Amino acid sequence: MSTHEQTEKRIGVCNLCEAICGLEITIEGRDVVGVRGNPADPLSRGHVCPKGVAIADVYADPDRLRRPVRRVGATWQEIGWEEAFDLVADRLARTINEHGDDALGVYLGNPNAHSLGSMTHGTAMVKAFRTRNRYSATSVDQLPHQLVAHLMFGHQLFLPIPDIDRTAWFLVVGANPMASNGSLMTVPDFPQRLRDLHARGGRMIVLDPRRTETAKVADEHHFVRPGTDAWVLLAMLHVLTTEQTPAVASYVDGLATVVDLVAGFTPERAAATSGVPADEIRRLARELVAADAGVVYSRIGVSAGPWGSVCQWAVNCLNLLSGNLDRAGGAMFTTPAIDAVGTGLIGRGHHDVWRSRVRGLPETAGELPVAALREEIETPGEGQVRALLTVAGNPVLSTPAGARLDGALRGLDFMAAVDIYVNETTRHADVILPPTTALERDHYDLVFHLLAVRDTARFTPAVFDKDADQRHDWQIFREIALRTTARLDRKPPLRRRLVQRARLSASPTLLVTALLRRGASGVTMTKLRARPAGIDLGPLRGGQLPGRLASRDRRIDLAPRLVVDDVARLDAVAALADHELLLIGRRHQRDCNSWMHNSERLTRGRPRHQLLMNPADLADRSITDGSVVRVTSRVGAVEVEVAASDDLMPGVVSLPHGYGHAHDGVLMGRSREVPGVSVNDLTDPDLLDVSGNAALNGVPVAVTPT
Repeated sequence: MSTHEQTEKRIGVCNLCEAICGLEITIEGRDVVGVRGNPADPLSRGHVCPKGVAIADVYADPDRLRRPVRRVGATWQEIGWEEAFDLVADRLARTINEHGDDALGVYLGNPNAHSLGSMTHGTAMVKAFRTRNRYSATSVDQLPHQLVAHLMFGHQLFLPIPDIDRTAWFLVVGANPMASNGSLMTVPDFPQRLRDLHARGGRMIVLDPRRTETAKVADEHHFVRPGTDAWVLLAMLHVLTTEQTPAVASYVDGLATVVDLVAGFTPERAAATSGVPADEIRRLARELVAADAGVVYSRIGVSAGPWGSVCQWAVNCLNLLSGNLDRAGGAMFTTPAIDAVGTGLIGRGHHDVWRSRVRGLPETAGELPVAALREEIETPGEGQVRALLTVAGNPVLSTPAGARLDGALRGLDFMAAVDIYVNETTRHADVILPPTTALERDHYDLVFHLLAVRDTARFTPAVFDKDADQRHDWQIFREIALRTTARLDRKPPLRRRLVQRARLSASPTLLVTALLRRGASGVTMTKLRARPAGIDLGPLRGGQLPGRLASRDRRIDLAPRLVVDDVARLDAVAALADHELLLIGRRHQRDCNSWMHNSERLTRGRPRHQLLMNPADLADRSITDGSVVRVTSRVGAVEVEVAASDDLMPGVVSLPHGYGHAHDGVLMGRSREVPGVSVNDLTDPDLLDVSGNAALNGVPVAVTPT
């Protein structure tokens, strides 16, 4: 940095998690010298978490890739963009021409939802390939929420959002917003919003098998055995429907079916299964009904469980039948400046239109469960995945039986990755194409404005211009799609190719400008550029139903057949098997799935990779706190340090998600070791919710001394 470079302030955005916090970034030349929350941002209001500050670390990381690389044996060789694009297109097209459309597999990681270019051009690239072997992080994260929204409200992303800023009673089931700042509920600065809830006399209750950061600041916390949340939620519905006759709107169908479904799910039955006392279950149901405004919210603890779809259906039913759906302080729907639901920008979704080749698992919204990816690579026959394209994903660490998937990737004919790092997955790629990072590209949140607790709009221009020899993700997607399509023996019709080329050639910013014009908010790109901190569109608005329902008949189906059948299956479960221990995951505020461990400021301090275990369970097995133990499941085993914690319910152990970077000496593209093991070397691809979402929580394991 030269001494004459001036200090400048720029408005930025953190798109590392769903909180989408506004940033004030101080730069000198091309260096970031300071990051703080932007107090003028109408949604995040100055809040920033450690990850937001670390966004500068990603930009400056010497280990991130900036040019394409080709794998040559055990080393990487930098190559030019034209050579890289042609190599990828040649190999993908050859695979499709020789083995058929389904021989290509595509996996999209979590960061795709956080990138404007991925949202506008990544989906178009994927659609350019006619493969049915599409996978994403959705089926290890949130698929039950999306499927239930599709079945009940007509669209996979028409999701009710807790109106936390006005609620009086907040039940949190299997979620930890103190660490996450919300998930499928964009709620930056959750700690302050919780303080505001308490200041107006409100209460928060948490159900979780771990005394999480959120549980520790709740008014009540109740331990619940992993995988049994469905019994508790159904018992609450039982109380609600037997102690009163719920009044439902004229556009709601299926109430009688719901009453019949939950008739046998008594609080006593739920207590025997879950460990939550029957009297507490009754009280919670009654408090929800009696509250001036109440809302029930569930997240990954139940999404990634064996009954995730039943749980999310029950949450929606509780909010609706208690009179808290589409009501201030309850579960509400957003009206974003760009309505990705109403405009059809994101499709309604569908289910079971086709099935996976090996196990016959149904697709949802055009994607197969990622738990099936390994077998689709390893099993010979027509439709076998022979080439794989991954985009901003690390399924070796993020999906069930990751160690087995790691082995399967070695057998691919070809693999390409769009990613900024060599990681546990991309190390198998033949070519890696690195896009620019968040500070080098324009941004508008197409998804998370749709999920936010307040309606706002914000367009953030790039803080830095990209180098001439860098490419944005949307430019990479355009070249892969167009060049591969041009090499196919069976090309799409000419008109389709021309439309595809036109769409992929327009920049994301140009597309956002056009989408804003289609909206009814009055927000334009000109106004957003004039107010880079964002425009406040106000609190969530009630009274939107049935007009904004995305179902074709503008009606809510309280009793979708898929859920009804799954509740019947749950009802037939006489008792849960008496497993030795049940494994759950956990997230930390300083972690971002599997990829922020390159930032030294996030990884320093007290280690957090250990297996947490209740002291009584340690004593029963004569295991010493701090010793190394062996954790074994049906599919694998790991050795890791154990830490005693009475934050864990007896019979439950916990490993964090996103660790386990040491694979044959590859440590996320850097030489500094980050301790820990991958929890997904233990999770089981055979344990699935009816939606196809992996049941990562409640996995039976044994823990023994080494």
